[in-house]
Amino acid sequence: MAKKKLRGYLIYIAVIILSIIFLYPLFILFMLAFVPAQYTIYSAYPSLYPKGLTLQYFEEALKINLVGPLIKSLEVAFMVGAMALAIGIPAAYGLSKLKPNLAAGISTLFFLTNMMPSITIAIPMAVEFLKFGLYDTSISLALAQELVVLPLSIFILLGAFQALPKDLEAQARVDGAGLFRTIYMILTPLAKAGVVATFLIAWMMSWDEFTFAIFLSPIHPTLPIIIYENITRGNILATSAFAIVVTIPVIILAVVLAKYLRGEYLAGGLNG
Repeated sequence: MAKKKLRGYLIYIAVIILSIIFLYPLFILFMLAFVPAQYTIYSAYPSLYPKGLTLQYFEEALKINLVGPLIKSLEVAFMVGAMALAIGIPAAYGLSKLKPNLAAGISTLFFLTNMMPSITIAIPMAVEFLKFGLYDTSISLALAQELVVLPLSIFILLGAFQALPKDLEAQARVDGAGLFRTIYMILTPLAKAGVVATFLIAWMMSWDEFTFAIFLSPIHPTLPIIIYENITRGNILATSAFAIVVTIPVIILAVVLAKYLRGEYLAGGLNG
């Protein structure tokens, strides 16, 4: 009993330490955004707690043209999430019909694109998009980001489909359901946890993507690009204020949907 209590205490201590490590950068961002500069970057010994609060930097952030980049980032992120499901669901269903080892091998091959530097893919894609008049558009950026997002999406959805009982599809076919109805009306709703997890991860990967955005959408940049540009120009405090404001909805979304991020779905093709 004593060993179990000790083990429980150690787990709690480890969780607290990891939480501090992950939350500390967000705390620093909050300090820069809402604490007067004399207590942060203008101080020889910055305070580790807020000695005062101000909305000055947030007001300055509103003067920066961040609304357009924010809308474009949201537009691209939802496109990437939608395409991840539209392509990933039928692909994962097809792989789930194969032997687990073969399905795992094929889904692993999809990650070859992720092993390549993004810049080596972005430059030729920019040339091709210029030919077709798609350069600097939301759809071109979403298609490029999908190259990185889709392998992981298929990997997660494969685990979701493999976790379903095999008899469900047979019963649906006996009841007269066709292939399309079986996949989208029966199996997909039952695998909704994996579907939601896939959309959430795809959305978040697109939300802060940088390399493709800077090469494929330099004229009308996304939010990460415009924040980077303003930081390099010296607008650190104002940009920090806007950055933390747009980070809060992402955190809320992740917390609300965290229950869908289950291990068997994230195991993907290794499950089974």
